[in-house]
Amino acid sequence: MKKIISMLAIFSILMLTLWTGNSFAAALDTIQVETDKTTVRPGEKVVVSITFGKDLSSYTFDVSYDKNIFEYIEADGGTANDLDTKVRVNFHDTTGGTAPRTGMSVTFQAKADLITSNPTEFGITAEGLGAVESGTVTTLDDITTPIVKNVTVEPEYVDYTIKLEAEGEIVKGKEKAMTLSYGSTMGKPYEHARLVASATTPAGATVKLLATDTQDLEHDIIQSGWGDAQGYKIGGKDVSQVLQTRATFSDAGEYTITLKLIDRDNGDQVIAEQAIPFQVLEKETEITPPVQEPETPQTPAPEESETETQPEEKPSKLPKTGANIYGPAIGVVAILFISYLAVTKKK
Repeated sequence: MKKIISMLAIFSILMLTLWTGNSFAAALDTIQVETDKTTVRPGEKVVVSITFGKDLSSYTFDVSYDKNIFEYIEADGGTANDLDTKVRVNFHDTTGGTAPRTGMSVTFQAKADLITSNPTEFGITAEGLGAVESGTVTTLDDITTPIVKNVTVEPEYVDYTIKLEAEGEIVKGKEKAMTLSYGSTMGKPYEHARLVASATTPAGATVKLLATDTQDLEHDIIQSGWGDAQGYKIGGKDVSQVLQTRATFSDAGEYTITLKLIDRDNGDQVIAEQAIPFQVLEKETEITPPVQEPETPQTPAPEESETETQPEEKPSKLPKTGANIYGPAIGVVAILFISYLAVTKKK
């Protein structure tokens, strides 16, 4: 009987010792986990920092992450291994507690090809925690319930722009071709977006903005909007929608057509809006061709001779003009004189 009582006493003491040890095991209740940003752009890095609040001589931390969203880059504070869905960091102070650590960090990078919003989280658990206090190493409880830090990987969205363009004059009653377009270099994604329109007109006037879908059905965008009534998916990189339309204005005057992209999933909240003014004429402007003055004919310049032109020499004596009466008179006198000599000689 005494042996049985002794054994029960020893067993009770052992159980009491074990129960006391577990009850007074220390927890790392000073730990803090932070990220350097809560919204991460595709291609950006994010650092998960863990501050212990105590000196730890040993630990094994697991930092879980979504491999579809992040890539592991590096860790500071121990030997790291990427285990596909988590990064495990081990540390042990080989000096026996004289070179403990007070924190560690793990760096991830968001994948560059993400074009939608991606809420995600990092989860932190730990085991093998040894705290150094007054030169003594104390074993701490494992952290089995993950410490969660939420982040969102989201592109830096660019607002949608809407245009409605026409070339040349717009005349009342005459159908006018117009190009309707909207887009964004990085548009926020929407599952059910829709394009609608409204118009302000002169009193009593009407306007139609017609477009034909792939099934050859004609729609008046001002009256019924464009596309499926429940909306359609848009968003991502280099969004571009171009629609060829035809507009008809009943009267001359000033009109404004307002185009809107709306989110059907959020009470038709306006995603983008643009008001475009149009001036409609009574009739086409007559263009009078400009009067062209006749060209003045130009006198062609004289052609230059290949040989050098010599200057004309002026005569040193002027030529005689008119009849010369002195010659015959002298001849007659000479004949008479000779005849006289001949007659005198005979005598």
